[in-house]
Amino acid sequence: MDASRLGADDVLRHLASDGAAGLGSSEAAARLEKHGPNELTERVGRSRLAIVREQLLNVMTFILLAAAGLSVALGDRIEAAVILAIVALNAILGYTQEARAERSMAALKRMSVPTVRVRREGRVQEISSRNLVPGDLVLLETGNVVPADGRVLESVNLRAQEAALTGESEAVDKDETLVFEAERPLAERRNMVYAGTVVPYGRGTMVVTATGMSTELGKIAGLIQSVDEEKTPLQKRLDRLGRGLAVAAGVLVAVVFLLGIRTAGTREKVFEVLLTAVSLAVAAIPEAMTAVVTIALSLGAQRMLRRRALIRKLPAVETLGSVSVICSDKTGTLTQNRMTVTAIDIANHRIDLVQRGDGRRLSLERAASAEGGAALASTLDLLLVGGALCNDAILAREEKEGGGHHAVGDPTEGALVLAAAEYGVRKDVLDKALPRVAELPFDSLRKRMTTVHRMPAADADVPAALRPLWERRSRAVETPDFLAVTKGAIDGLLAGSGSLWVEGALVPLDDDRRRRVMAAHDDLAKNGMRVLGVAVRALDRPPTGAELPGLETDLTLVGLFGMLDPARPEVADAVARCRAAGIRPVMITGDHPLTARHVARQVGITESEEFLTGQDLDRLTDAELRERVSDVSVFARVSPEHKIRLVTSLQGRGLVVAMTGDGVNDAPALRKADIGVAMGITGTDVARDAANMVLLDDNFATIMAAVEEGRRIYDNIRKFITYLLSCNASEIAVMLLGPLLGMPLPLLPLQILWMNLVTDGLPALALGVEPAEGNVMKRPPFSSEESIFGRGLVGFVAVMGIVMSLVSLGVGVFSFRAGDPAWQTLLFTTLIFTQVVLALEVRSERSSLFRVGLLTNPLMVVAFFSTVGLQLAVVYVPFLQKVFSTAPLGRRDLLVVVGSGLAVLAVVEAWKLVLRRKERA
Repeated sequence: MDASRLGADDVLRHLASDGAAGLGSSEAAARLEKHGPNELTERVGRSRLAIVREQLLNVMTFILLAAAGLSVALGDRIEAAVILAIVALNAILGYTQEARAERSMAALKRMSVPTVRVRREGRVQEISSRNLVPGDLVLLETGNVVPADGRVLESVNLRAQEAALTGESEAVDKDETLVFEAERPLAERRNMVYAGTVVPYGRGTMVVTATGMSTELGKIAGLIQSVDEEKTPLQKRLDRLGRGLAVAAGVLVAVVFLLGIRTAGTREKVFEVLLTAVSLAVAAIPEAMTAVVTIALSLGAQRMLRRRALIRKLPAVETLGSVSVICSDKTGTLTQNRMTVTAIDIANHRIDLVQRGDGRRLSLERAASAEGGAALASTLDLLLVGGALCNDAILAREEKEGGGHHAVGDPTEGALVLAAAEYGVRKDVLDKALPRVAELPFDSLRKRMTTVHRMPAADADVPAALRPLWERRSRAVETPDFLAVTKGAIDGLLAGSGSLWVEGALVPLDDDRRRRVMAAHDDLAKNGMRVLGVAVRALDRPPTGAELPGLETDLTLVGLFGMLDPARPEVADAVARCRAAGIRPVMITGDHPLTARHVARQVGITESEEFLTGQDLDRLTDAELRERVSDVSVFARVSPEHKIRLVTSLQGRGLVVAMTGDGVNDAPALRKADIGVAMGITGTDVARDAANMVLLDDNFATIMAAVEEGRRIYDNIRKFITYLLSCNASEIAVMLLGPLLGMPLPLLPLQILWMNLVTDGLPALALGVEPAEGNVMKRPPFSSEESIFGRGLVGFVAVMGIVMSLVSLGVGVFSFRAGDPAWQTLLFTTLIFTQVVLALEVRSERSSLFRVGLLTNPLMVVAFFSTVGLQLAVVYVPFLQKVFSTAPLGRRDLLVVVGSGLAVLAVVEAWKLVLRRKERA
């Protein structure tokens, strides 16, 4: 049943409920048995054991455990302990991230209310909201949270704040008389109320149409639970890398062993060859890689926290760097989630207010001091005073020290109160100076509200704060004893107005002036603004109760307010940075299409007039939608299901999608996106718990700071993978080519493991904290399908592996044939030194080391000298000489080692020069 398309009596008949007495106790109990309690049910999640198992059952963990086993077989228990520690560290960090309770459901449950007032058996009762059933009559009043979905039966100025559910920033007037012929989006069903929304104004009665998981809130809960989380691009790349390394290590063992046994004459030599082959396989596996990746991600998460972005899931740090589309909700994300006066139209003048605070006040004062400013100022005064007087919102000061003001009450009325306060007209001062003596409340039929105020008896009675305003008042019109102020929809005000306030004087409201007023109204409305007019009427005495309805005739129209939820001031710059970084911004909102398009054009998301609504999406097939999402950047009046479908369509085009949002209606799409970004201040608990990242300052610009950090991290991961694989390739080449050149095995098993330990340790960690390169936010994101070996990494690894191995082998062969007993130590040390020189060079893929600077990464300086110092200890400390079978090197040998390192540096610089010239060409 679509209750929005049925009259109230039809809905009651369908639900077999009595509109006067409600349900009987026995019938309510039977329905509770049938439909279940009015609460959200949670599906069984993963057990802790299952989460631990997921952390351990992956390719790289298997490879590391195999390497640990081989290290034990080789007698290197320290290496085995280090590898096992790495496995444990990764499992603990992963478990900590993944084992967080699925708090989305708990947050949704917190949105429900504990008790409600219902009418059963002809009397009002207070019951637990869990016991509500379809057909119950629920009484609603200001401040209530709606406990279930329902059809409105009675509305006395009833409004519902539905922003968290629909994205509609303005409270929605409810009207029980409406019956819709066709299906409407959730935000337009003004005869319905929904679970989890709030009543900020009025009172009414509803009949419950859905409870628990059948409510719109329950449907969102089901969507959240149904979305499966996928691996991030980095996780997929590392899995592919792990499988490739496993195969390579197996082949390597076989090749080295077969080559080695050709020259092995004894069983002992054959065993040594086997140990060497296994050692080389262990060395070929970059054990430190997973630890360095985890540490780089953790450090990145800490840096993001300092930039006001809280990472809730570690792999999301890198995913940000791959983002190619940012789908943003409008309300609370791109906008301030606060209705604000953004335009004023008075006396043939329009004043646009584009920011909050002092700038807005200055723009008002400048308008008032323009040509004909005195008369214009008095009109502006009267409009702002009228908007604040005919108003039930309250002006309150922020609790924090030095804080400004905020309004308590209906968002639209609050916007008028704040507009007056920004001009220096405080409502609390106004209310004391011009006390309210009578009123005609707002109702949805008249669409207006009228209040009557006693004017100050003399100028001396005017408070000091209002004295400048009072002195500016028009002398052309005598100050009345009482003033009636009416605010509301312009069509109703025009019907009741006979004159217009123009530059301090009353002029007849003829047809030409009526058309101008309506043209001004339409100009504001087409930009998605809500337009309210203010009119006044002079009285010589307060009206009696019978005279109140007649107050809304013979009015003088003062001007118009245009209000909307304005864009955050920093968003336009952030969107421009998005585009400069090759990231496409898209708006997906449940708000009105005209409002959405206006905000999207204002912040630079689109220059087009085109948009698609939820109803448009329903008419498109999945294939058609995948085509349209590449052209359209504004989607309005969409449901949570539509948001998931849009995210899926973008992902179907191979794009990495970030989704931002703050409402309950955003949560399923936040979970579905490659990375979900929630607002930390205005965001609901549901949205925050469904997201991978939370913006602690609710600043869209913070996303771009996080994207920059993500790109930096991915670049650094590529750098240390390049470095680790180049080092391992050089070791493998040395072991493969050495026997072919007539040498014994160039390196011993312990020497290989030592090399693996020192070069894969500090230098790799230092690369993980390398500062971002200058162009990181001036290039498009790399494809999520790109291999980690893409963009020339394989060629670089192969070339540098061969170069370092040939340089080291050249030194070793020459020394070996010269009969130098320290030839193996010289080869061993040369290879390590060329590797640490390479660590300095891979800090940038294209920029020269001398442009990057030797000291821009202090940890790399420490890593370089620490690695060199440890190797010198192995060469010169007697105890270590025995352990690693090394011999001391002479001064000439050390010069050869340094020269070899410089030769490698020259080759890498030449490689980079070629790349830079290709780019310029």
